[in-house]
Amino acid sequence: MSKVKTSFFCQNCGAQYARWQGQCNSCKEWNTIAEEIIQKEEKVSWKPSSPESKKAPKPLKINEIDSAQEIRMDTCDGELNRVLGGGIVPGSLILLGGEPGIGKSTLLLQISLQLPYKTLYVSGEESQKQIKMRAERITSKSDNCYILTETKTQNIFKQIQEIEPEIVIIDSIQTLHTEYIEASPGSISQIRETTAELIKFAKETNIPVILIGHITKDGTIAGPKILEHMVDTVLQFEGDRNHVYRILRSLKNRFGSTAELGIYEMLGSGLREVSNPSEILISHKEEELSGTAIASTLEGMRPLMIEIQALVSTAVYGTPQRSTTGYNAKRLNMILAVLEKRAGFRLGTKDVFLNVTGGISVDDPAIDLAVVAAILSSNEDIPVGKDFCFAGEVGLSGEIRPVNRVDQRILEAEKLGFATIFVSKYNKVTVKNTLIKVRLVSKIEDVASELFG
Repeated sequence: MSKVKTSFFCQNCGAQYARWQGQCNSCKEWNTIAEEIIQKEEKVSWKPSSPESKKAPKPLKINEIDSAQEIRMDTCDGELNRVLGGGIVPGSLILLGGEPGIGKSTLLLQISLQLPYKTLYVSGEESQKQIKMRAERITSKSDNCYILTETKTQNIFKQIQEIEPEIVIIDSIQTLHTEYIEASPGSISQIRETTAELIKFAKETNIPVILIGHITKDGTIAGPKILEHMVDTVLQFEGDRNHVYRILRSLKNRFGSTAELGIYEMLGSGLREVSNPSEILISHKEEELSGTAIASTLEGMRPLMIEIQALVSTAVYGTPQRSTTGYNAKRLNMILAVLEKRAGFRLGTKDVFLNVTGGISVDDPAIDLAVVAAILSSNEDIPVGKDFCFAGEVGLSGEIRPVNRVDQRILEAEKLGFATIFVSKYNKVTVKNTLIKVRLVSKIEDVASELFG
């Protein structure tokens, strides 16, 4: 045994130092540097069975590289396939993060039970009986899913060599440890080393590995930031535990877009895919109420119809309040200034509250026009027609600017039964013979006179 060596690591960003100091030079956080044992033996955790994988790669001309489309593994889950970009890429490493109790383990166990591939589900947090009880609640029996409760990576690799699975799921990366690092599970050095071993295994065997990662109180994945750089895909599972809907986002994806969105509904029997998100994003009400408007937005390739709610009231205190949920507060202030300066609406002494229903956050500027309609509707106390929807960006001079992929937004609005959609007259609308009426507007005054004039 070699002499035990120690080093100092920042518990926030993973920076390494030779001695202790109060502040981390990388992330500027105070009192986050702790000493860890980093003695490491010269051993190999994963030994490939085929000697071919030991050959050193040779450089190739870029024109000689095969550019054929990578074959993906179908997860039998439409929402997960969409977020991943079409399925799981063989040999990739996927990291799934989310708050405790949000449904990360349920999602991956449900997927592993319905996959047509031989799957090894490794849990370092629950016993096999606990997982069995959850599996019986989720779905019927599966002959392709193997459950292993283990935290030592060397033992996990031994079982992998015996079972020869096609997909490996680890729950969670913070519970794993390797015998070549003398540190506690969840520490910076253990997370970095166990992830490196799994990456080596995935790339040499072409077997995809899915990891579950804990998050900190700030909402970021626990451990060093290098963990997110090492993996191929980072997914975030969001939602409120008091509500039934969950949102799956892609924060990083080397094999697809990061703009896609997956929506699930949490039921007693597991997670249900929500193929039509507009059913949860639009309120179902019998009477028309002022202060609501429907916006047509896009999340990746998927068009969504969301409801914007606004409440405008006289300010009781001296300074009027501006509060938003799911919308950029600075953009709301900009829109209110445009309404005051360009359109003549006196909102400087009014409280304005804005909410995007469904618990999602939207950054698409195309919902600006719906925000304007909702604010004016609440201010005038006149409801907007329930068969009206909006897709337009508001400029500083009060003009309605064009938005991208307007044809797709129009067709989605028509499919959901809307009668009229307001878009910028500078948009090139190519769809024809539609049942929905397309209203072309150029200024905020045109929209106001059409709705309330």
